[in-house]
Amino acid sequence: MAIIVTGASGLLGTSLVAALRAEGQEVVRLVRREPRSPDEAYWQPAEQEVDLAALDGAEAIVHLAGASIGDKRWTAAYKRELVDSRVRSTRVLVDALRALSRPPEVLLSASGVDFYGDTGDREIDESENRGTGFLADLCVQWEAEARRAGEAGIRTVQMRSGLALSRRGGVLGRVLPIFKMGLGAPLGSGKQYWSWISLHDWVGAARHVLKNRDVAGPVNFTSPSPVTNAEFTRAIAKALGRSMMPMPAPAFALSLGLGEFAREGLLPSHRVLPRTLLDSGYGFAHTSLGEALSAVL
Repeated sequence: MAIIVTGASGLLGTSLVAALRAEGQEVVRLVRREPRSPDEAYWQPAEQEVDLAALDGAEAIVHLAGASIGDKRWTAAYKRELVDSRVRSTRVLVDALRALSRPPEVLLSASGVDFYGDTGDREIDESENRGTGFLADLCVQWEAEARRAGEAGIRTVQMRSGLALSRRGGVLGRVLPIFKMGLGAPLGSGKQYWSWISLHDWVGAARHVLKNRDVAGPVNFTSPSPVTNAEFTRAIAKALGRSMMPMPAPAFALSLGLGEFAREGLLPSHRVLPRTLLDSGYGFAHTSLGEALSAVL
């Protein structure tokens, strides 16, 4: 039986698909164009179109589709795209799953640690209540659509991911050129916590959750060792053997340059612990930021 993956062309999806296929798993990617190979199937959430035949009898669904949070300035139109690409696509997918005669056993649906809002320096886990702000509201709507799959008897997991570390993309991939030039610096006060996870562990955690039938509900995809932004930036500079700028990037300058994304995506603090992953027996390959960066770089 196949595992169906949406968002398979993104950083997380590409890595997960490769890992699943390496262990002999059949994977079908849902694409928003004419399929070009037997391992692709068509869907178009904007038109509420899904190839039900491709989903029927599948083993699992991993739903990663969504417009990038940090690629564009948050105009009103782009914020609508961020919501629609997550909330609407999840609604369309879950509606399709509920209509199947042979639904999958499990749905893994993406979410983020932004669900918790700014929690300061408190250590939090999956028992923490929702936060406030645009991204927190987005995650709440996103997860609510995914949970509807449970009404069809599908085990459902909301993957609240932190910053996935890869030189090929994500936050780390974007800032590496800056740090290589010796221009890296903490953002704002630098005291805000960033919850990170190596790409290797993100893929490992997804595979673990797919196989572990006792895991359901929200799961934090973060390392057990969140760090402050100042520690994060120092670790990157050290791993690259580069110096840093003597002064941090001021919060007001970040807000002027990046707008609401800076205030919601870069400056809030998330000191998130992966309690469910640890309690369910997942063993992290990278528990310190230094070793994770060494592996990535």
